[in-house]
Amino acid sequence: MRQINRVAVLGAGVMGATIAAHLANAGLEVLLLDIVPKELTAHEEAKGLTLQSPQVRNRISQAGRDGLLKMKPAPFFLKEYVAQIDVGNLEDDLAKLKECDWVIEVVVEYMPIKLDLLKKLVPNLAPGAILSTNTSGLSVNEMAEVLPPEIRSNFLVTHFFNPPRYMRLMELVPTKATDPAVMEGMAKFIATRLGKGIVYAKDTPNFIGNRIGVYAIYKAMQHMVEMGMTVEEVDAIAGPATARPKSAAFRTADLVGLDTLAHVGNNSYELLPNDEERNVFKKPDFMAKLIENGWLGNKSKQGFYKKGVVDGKKTIFYYDYAEGDYKPLAKPKFASVGMVKQVDDPRQKIKMIVGASDKGGEFAWKSVRDTLIYAFNRIPEIADDVVNIDNAMKWGFNWEIGPFEMLDAIGVASFVKRAEKDGVAVPEKMKGIESFYRYAESGEQEYFDVLKGAYVPVPVKEGQIKLEILKKAGKVVEKNANCSIIDLGDGVFGFEFHSKMNAISGDILSMTHKAVKRAEEEGVGLVVGNRGANFSVGANLMMLAVAMAEGAYDDINMVLRSFQNATMALKYAKVPVVAAPFNMALGGGCEFSIHADAINAYAETYMGLVEIGVGLLPAGGGTKELCIRAVDLAKKYNTDVQPFIFKHFEQIAMAKVSMGAAELYDMSYMREGDSITMDIDKLIGDAKQKVLGLAVNYRPKVPRKDIAAPGRGVAASIKSQLWNMKMGNFITEYEYEMATVIGQVICGGDVNPGTIVSEEYLLQLERENFLKLCGNKKTAERVQHMLKTGKPLRN
Repeated sequence: MRQINRVAVLGAGVMGATIAAHLANAGLEVLLLDIVPKELTAHEEAKGLTLQSPQVRNRISQAGRDGLLKMKPAPFFLKEYVAQIDVGNLEDDLAKLKECDWVIEVVVEYMPIKLDLLKKLVPNLAPGAILSTNTSGLSVNEMAEVLPPEIRSNFLVTHFFNPPRYMRLMELVPTKATDPAVMEGMAKFIATRLGKGIVYAKDTPNFIGNRIGVYAIYKAMQHMVEMGMTVEEVDAIAGPATARPKSAAFRTADLVGLDTLAHVGNNSYELLPNDEERNVFKKPDFMAKLIENGWLGNKSKQGFYKKGVVDGKKTIFYYDYAEGDYKPLAKPKFASVGMVKQVDDPRQKIKMIVGASDKGGEFAWKSVRDTLIYAFNRIPEIADDVVNIDNAMKWGFNWEIGPFEMLDAIGVASFVKRAEKDGVAVPEKMKGIESFYRYAESGEQEYFDVLKGAYVPVPVKEGQIKLEILKKAGKVVEKNANCSIIDLGDGVFGFEFHSKMNAISGDILSMTHKAVKRAEEEGVGLVVGNRGANFSVGANLMMLAVAMAEGAYDDINMVLRSFQNATMALKYAKVPVVAAPFNMALGGGCEFSIHADAINAYAETYMGLVEIGVGLLPAGGGTKELCIRAVDLAKKYNTDVQPFIFKHFEQIAMAKVSMGAAELYDMSYMREGDSITMDIDKLIGDAKQKVLGLAVNYRPKVPRKDIAAPGRGVAASIKSQLWNMKMGNFITEYEYEMATVIGQVICGGDVNPGTIVSEEYLLQLERENFLKLCGNKKTAERVQHMLKTGKPLRN
């Protein structure tokens, strides 16, 4: 397959434009084309433009490109990546496709329009270029019929999920004539460069994700009506309680758009005459009424939910389908939902809630039961194996575990027994399967191949390190309840957190020293990485709250010292240490990362020092490290330290969090030589390679004693700016007080500018001032509020 450097995206609507943005994120050159407008706008007429003017002819694609900069969530990692997108139109610029290695068609989901465009593309494609269609369920073989054989072999479906930057799923569907080498090459390229999770689907309506995801939503509606439940009650169960996203069933419907949902459902109903559950896809009357009224969900500001005001208070309403009107949320309480609220393991959650005896448990069982049987019956119709279906639901619909992982959690035999007791038809092939996944003695994960009737290995990518497999294979060299040291091979050790939310606890701090020692004495380096939902959300706040309530300041000081000792052990190890953060890396998670020799971050890493939200300052070496980095930058560029200190101070004082790894360079959390991995499956493997690279000529660092403190002058400037903000009511009295303390610490305390101080001195300043803030009742209020609500208090 040819190398891909330049890509054309045909269609500049929301989907086409956001695909173009993500291609730019991956460092590709992009050409974005759309149709030529048929008439001038009033603005164009006023400017004296004609239908022949280039800015008129390219107006639609230009608007698509411009719109990307205003979108939320942001489609670009960095706004300047927009420069990699050129615009044009589908009449004047088709010849430019000759320069493109991959052409993606993203025009409206209407077969005649797609066929017409594909025919026009044929003479303009470079030999060997890849052509793909971003359809969500139209037949790719029907499209292939209008293409000559040499193009047909390079033609396939690349179905991006919306929004392309954030949704990991990529459904690849070949035509009968697609070259298998092209499929393999595209899968590899799209996973590595675009960070997508690849699933292989068949040429069937709505492929995998939408076929099962939309079935689950329609089935939830059916059970809701039969059981006399409300929209709000269903969503209380169909979300995190059953290992699915917070948007549950009806909020997901509002998010997707009721018209889109109806279109997918209608597609399934019309095109699948032999589907045993075909009638489920008929839209219920109440949904038809919402669509008729133009109440399509989020895009029209009301659907199954809407926002309003009652007695001057903002209120959310749900749609009461029985009365055809909206009612304020009633916040239903199901004992079954309450029971699983504190359970982290999605498998445990599913097992518990479907076994509960209240109405919530009954709904959970019925809706999950039918969806799992439906998914099983789709093999081999929509995909050949359980792995592709599970991955499609996790990556495309944000389920925590896939349908077959749910079956394993419930227990296949007991699922079959209970479903049969309900009088539901259970597929013959499901009976007698012990589990869909298992681990072999070698530690290798296997899945049950329904078509072969035997267990086969779950595919592992080249360069992928699966910690679960290493653990099962006996590669754990030391562990406690909250963390493990794992042998990653080639002399590299891994230090993995696995506490609740990967919060940093006392035993993680003590194990840090053991991990470093192990790597120094028996290996060549260390990777700090894990595979939870987030890298780490910081230190354990509950323990701190208890210590503060008891006035145990000596204990707090001791924990601070051990926190600082742990991060410093990483920084001054005799072998290279690489941190592999991903998703949220907050507070202590950020401090662990910035003390490593290098960071290899997942592209979607949201990192920041957020301690001020709970009335504290970063004291695991975070404030110290940002002081040093500001001083070093000033020295490097032979300039004044003040602008760097101001910037770093602001990051701490405003609890700034990066909106992706690319922003971490500008924040000084990542530096030259640090790197970003697009494919999260490769994150730990890439970090290991970085360790091996650094180990070749590694020179250990020594603790700093040469830091020219910015001093009291810079701290005074910070304080005067804070005073102005307080006077303008931008910050509260206590925020002024806290930020003043942070300003003093990041400037190196009450010393003359340029006074040479040591790293140890800065760490001591952190500890003293952290304890000072701990003693303030307003900090205690912030900590309590965060523990209760999960949101920061501004007091």
